[in-house]
Amino acid sequence: MVEELVTSAVALASVGAVYLVAAARVVKQYERGVVLRLGRLASEVREPGFTMIVPFIDRLRKVNMQIVTMPVPAQEGITRDNVTVRVDAVVYFKVVDAADAVIRVEDYRFAVSQMAQTSLRSIIGKSELDDLLSNREKLNQGLELMMDSPAIGWGVTVDRVEIKDVSLPETMKRSMARQAEATRDRRARVINADAELQASKKLAEAAAAMSGQPAALQLRLLQTVVAVAAEKNSTLVLPFPVELLRFLERSGLQAQAETAAAEAERGRARQPAAPEVSDTSPAAVEREAEGELPPELEDLPEAEDLP
Repeated sequence: MVEELVTSAVALASVGAVYLVAAARVVKQYERGVVLRLGRLASEVREPGFTMIVPFIDRLRKVNMQIVTMPVPAQEGITRDNVTVRVDAVVYFKVVDAADAVIRVEDYRFAVSQMAQTSLRSIIGKSELDDLLSNREKLNQGLELMMDSPAIGWGVTVDRVEIKDVSLPETMKRSMARQAEATRDRRARVINADAELQASKKLAEAAAAMSGQPAALQLRLLQTVVAVAAEKNSTLVLPFPVELLRFLERSGLQAQAETAAAEAERGRARQPAAPEVSDTSPAAVEREAEGELPPELEDLPEAEDLP
């Protein structure tokens, strides 16, 4: 009798252990448990932790509540301005209602993936190439709205959608490169012309300031020569501006005028006095021929009588 009781107790303990093992479930913190009892949804979703189900009657399905990062395969489409592009994206979504994610859709991951691909193709056809390249934030918001509306009925919410890459044909890349190069060239020319205009204004002001002092131009020329001469591996070419030649010409003419005036003054200072008028009468000529002295010299003493 005792042996039968012990055997029954061991058998019951074994059955209890097997039942416990079959009924015990552990739901992780980032999961929720959906119980289907005889094919019908149980009233409540199992929270994280240890839980029990009825073996062979209940069926527990765990649903991940974490944010899922799903890459969207590259979709090829034609934009509104007739450019063929390939666009790929990435979708961030999560399950907010575990029961709806299990009951209302067969595979919510596959459903979200297909919906993302179709929405991406639709947004490509409604957009222009410039919007795909420069206005991606607006397109991302449009994609999020297009996907979030049907996903709510599946117990899924789309957290964020990002367009990852836009692939262009090689011909379009070359055309855009030429366009960008032409734009850069135009900007460079405009900036250069503006710099030339400002420089010309400054040079005009400098010329107006130097016109009052001709020597300033020569000093500026010498400064330029000194700056060029600092490079030892360069050939020095010394230019002579027309203003400098005119200045030198005026200086030379002024020096010649001053020299001529000084010569004239010295010539007037060295000019001899006017000679005395000699007596050219016939009597004076006769006396000179005979060696006689003129009357005004007859009264002079003789040389021997001089002391």
